[in-house]
Amino acid sequence: MRQVAINMVETLARRDPRVVFIGSDLGPNVLAGMKRDMPERFFMEGVAEQHVIGMAAGLAMEGFVPYINTIATFLTRRCLDQIAIDLCMENLPARLIASGGGLVYAPLGPTHLAFEDMALLRALPNMAIVAPADAAEMERLMQASLDWPGPLYIRLAKGGDPVVSRAEAGFAIGKAIPMRPGGEVVLIGTGIMTGRALAAAERLAAQGIEAGVLHVHTVKPLDTEAVLAAADGARLLVTVEEHSRVGGLGSAVGEALLDHRDGGRPRLLRLALPDAFPEGYGSQDHLLTKAGLSVDGIAAAVAGALSPAVR
Repeated sequence: MRQVAINMVETLARRDPRVVFIGSDLGPNVLAGMKRDMPERFFMEGVAEQHVIGMAAGLAMEGFVPYINTIATFLTRRCLDQIAIDLCMENLPARLIASGGGLVYAPLGPTHLAFEDMALLRALPNMAIVAPADAAEMERLMQASLDWPGPLYIRLAKGGDPVVSRAEAGFAIGKAIPMRPGGEVVLIGTGIMTGRALAAAERLAAQGIEAGVLHVHTVKPLDTEAVLAAADGARLLVTVEEHSRVGGLGSAVGEALLDHRDGGRPRLLRLALPDAFPEGYGSQDHLLTKAGLSVDGIAAAVAGALSPAVR
């Protein structure tokens, strides 16, 4: 997924002279072709993330469309003030390509885990937040990103994730994609968790529980219409995200239900990382399993919520 995003920056740069790339302490071979052929639009700024945001803002004010790439934690936590004041307050078209959203950098420990990045940025006016499901959808997002009018946060997974998106479903920033027809349960996923939601829906079907899946690649602006449509006729909505349960997809869906439905709301079950700093080291899958976000964990949580009393 990351390689597709980076390669697409060069593709867009060859098409549009407004596109510039700004990296922070990346490898020497990143975008070697762009560095060779368009050196005036390729910048590698070292470990200076806050400077990178200010630099991107200046370039955007001059009519460029900067694409910035570094590790998600350093791009959000470390640069929050610069993103708020330099980018969002001015509503500038900068694209923040955040490597390692969620628990990707589990081997490096909690300092590198972007478990609250969407919550931080959801609170900022003008910021859009997108988490593609796979590399194929990443390419469609990058195509759509060029003309997005304001700042855009692009949350990258590790890469090598199963391709579950479909080209025929189309792609538009802010427009959710139904992936599986709904039943008494609808799973609402974002990023790579949509793939796990689809697999969990298969497990639930084998138990006689029909579960639909809605892919919300854009957490902000949320496709409220699609969420409300998914809620119609459902007994249970389940959000599934590789993010803290505070301030992410589950919070956004819950707010939409509260704001737009007077009664008859289905129960909302939020499956997410706990409201705690991640502990320990290991693999991304190991930490996701500990948080109950494996395919089996998701299916078990849904089946448990649909107890006879609830059903």
